[in-house]
Amino acid sequence: MLEIPGFSGGRLGDILISMAKPRQFGGLRAAPVLLLLLFLAPLFARPALSAERDDAALVAALRAGGHVLYFRHSATDWAQNDQVRQAGDWQSCDGAKMRQLSDTGRMTAQLIGLAIRTLAIPVGEVLSSEYCRAAETARLMGLGDVRTTTEIMNLRSQEYVGGHDAAVKNVRTLLARPPAPATNRIMVGHGNLMRAATGQYTDEAGAVVVRPDPGSDLGFAFVALVTPQGWLRQAEAFGGGK
Repeated sequence: MLEIPGFSGGRLGDILISMAKPRQFGGLRAAPVLLLLLFLAPLFARPALSAERDDAALVAALRAGGHVLYFRHSATDWAQNDQVRQAGDWQSCDGAKMRQLSDTGRMTAQLIGLAIRTLAIPVGEVLSSEYCRAAETARLMGLGDVRTTTEIMNLRSQEYVGGHDAAVKNVRTLLARPPAPATNRIMVGHGNLMRAATGQYTDEAGAVVVRPDPGSDLGFAFVALVTPQGWLRQAEAFGGGK
């Protein structure tokens, strides 16, 4: 069962009732009821049996370790624009200079981290792009100490790491490198890099799960795409060692 601190009862069904009153979640004021209803609504639709089996198999595989989870950073404020004029500008957490997470994005990152912890998925290394929105996503997930690196680079700044091919090669190397035994590696980066390196693409806060495989062309094999709602659904169904 997924229990969310700060909400009466802890269960998802109780959350919707408790949202009628202003509350705090991890230092953030709860988003409007309608917004979170839209976010959580898919959890209350029972998935098809085949989907349940897929979820169960994925959770079991992740609990065993040996995978890499590449997340696109959480939801951002698209009224803001990146202004990278020199190397390192992307580290700014000033919304007047770089696009930052929205309040919804911050809450989503915390919920994803809570779901992964509820599922008892072991996490070793946590890597992030140096972009503030990616690093903040990684920190808010609360899955371990975060190391930022230019090996995970937004392709809009690819010239600072040797160009497109170098940026893609860098992240593929990380995806292909086996994590520490019995753990999974978390990476937080950007959608354009995800698509170029893996051929997969998600909305903000989505994740592509791969398994290092030296016998494959890219050095890793695709396993699954997981939405934020998918993590919460799995935590509700399989949390607590179910």
